[in-house]
Amino acid sequence: MTGSTHTVSNQVPPLVGYDVFAADRALTAAVERHLDPDLLDEALGELSGLGRTSGSAQVQEWGALANENPPRLRTHDRYGDRIDEVEFHPSWHRLLGKGVSAGLTAAWIRPGGHVRRAAAFLVWTQAEAGNGCPLSMTHAAVPALRTDPELAAEWEPRLTSQVYDRGLRPARQKAGALFGMGMTEKQGGSDVRANTTSARPLAEDGTYELTGHKWFCSAPMSDGFLVLAQAPGGLTCFLVPRVFEDGTRNVFLIQRLKDKLGNRSNASAEVEFDGTWARRVGEEGRGVRTIIEMVAATRLDCVLGSAGLMRQAVAQAVHHCTHRAAFGGKLVDKPLMRNVLADLAIESEAATTLALRLAAAYDDGGEQERALLRIAVPTAKYWVTKRCPAVAVEAAECLGGNGYVEESGLPRLVRESPLNSIWEGAGNVQALDVLRALQREPGALDAYLREVGQARGADHRLDGAIKNLLTELADLQGVEGRARRLAERLALVLQGSLLVRFAPPEVADAFCAARLGGDGGAVFGTLPHTLDLASVVERARPVS
Repeated sequence: MTGSTHTVSNQVPPLVGYDVFAADRALTAAVERHLDPDLLDEALGELSGLGRTSGSAQVQEWGALANENPPRLRTHDRYGDRIDEVEFHPSWHRLLGKGVSAGLTAAWIRPGGHVRRAAAFLVWTQAEAGNGCPLSMTHAAVPALRTDPELAAEWEPRLTSQVYDRGLRPARQKAGALFGMGMTEKQGGSDVRANTTSARPLAEDGTYELTGHKWFCSAPMSDGFLVLAQAPGGLTCFLVPRVFEDGTRNVFLIQRLKDKLGNRSNASAEVEFDGTWARRVGEEGRGVRTIIEMVAATRLDCVLGSAGLMRQAVAQAVHHCTHRAAFGGKLVDKPLMRNVLADLAIESEAATTLALRLAAAYDDGGEQERALLRIAVPTAKYWVTKRCPAVAVEAAECLGGNGYVEESGLPRLVRESPLNSIWEGAGNVQALDVLRALQREPGALDAYLREVGQARGADHRLDGAIKNLLTELADLQGVEGRARRLAERLALVLQGSLLVRFAPPEVADAFCAARLGGDGGAVFGTLPHTLDLASVVERARPVS
């Protein structure tokens, strides 16, 4: 039956059927800036193909279905045998398969691989963020495994494969494999040195038997896991395979799946080890040092994931306001709404620009760039992931009541937005890590100052912010209590320097005015009205 009380009008068409990559001007510019020209055409073609896939109606439907049908745990089969398997909706497997085939676990073996992967990760996050977890864990496991050349030779080809081979079978029979991670325990959380899981050496050199638990285990359906446990020599990193060469299964008891605020499509679990076979990775007693490269890589993925969520939230908000009319005109033309959208847009562009700069540092690999990463990764992880929830909530408000309705897709972004701030070390952990880098590794601060110094003299507000930052750094007495403030200032100055060097003048001007010059408020939509806000919003508009 058709209602006759009114005619449906002034409704915004869905943001669908568009190239998520090509429509993101900040992202495309960053890729062009950081990639070798010889790689550019191929990379742009791949990213645009993934962008069209990400923006397609089919993939958006897969994302919705994967969240509406979260994973289920099957502890036993019909005969009562323990199997500990996680069942996913078919849409999850389709999304994860696309992510693997797009090279989101293959950065370590491709020229310019980290920039290409970072851009792809940012694009693919916008289709569905949940499948980013196993992609991130698998990608990040590679540098940890490289501490043991024999293990790396065995596992790296599987982890960097662009073939998604689902199901639990012996790894040697699979065309590709996924990795998860288990670090935290009930009693310790981020304090992994409080872990109690024990590792008893076995007769075969380098092999152990684990007994204990993990309160959070990422990607529990994976083929293998990197975990921390207490060996005789102290906290040590281990590789735990799910299936042995003869097809029998290792002891990996999934007790339950976490019921999370967001990230509903992805499984996170509590697991028990009870005589679980494991292979040592690295030296006994050096587990944190062994796994730290994995943690650093996953922290960068938290930055990328948050940047992707911000970009999608801003794209949805700008798209809605471009098409929606109210009070005699389009919302995007209303001065106050334009101010809100522009403020959101510069936050999103700053996050994207910083994330791709860090990915380029991974590709470079030189001493200076490694030193920059030591301080810039925790700084970016702290700040960008903190800004993501504020952007998502404000973007939802741009849609009015429609943004509070599930069909709009914004509630999923809002629920997802706090995740990256919490995972891989919450805000205090990141801020304290920044302090450790400042106090113990002078080369890290030198690399940071060299980076931001490349923009000195280009904007007086940035120059003033650098001067104030140096004053704060000169006095590290009682610094722990102001570690968050220091991490925030480090992030804002770094973002400002990158935008001044690489962004259009209207974007850099707005950022420096509001974030560095004190000419912005505590909420979005308080940019100076004299700025060229229309150009900032137009730059952020997705083309559909």
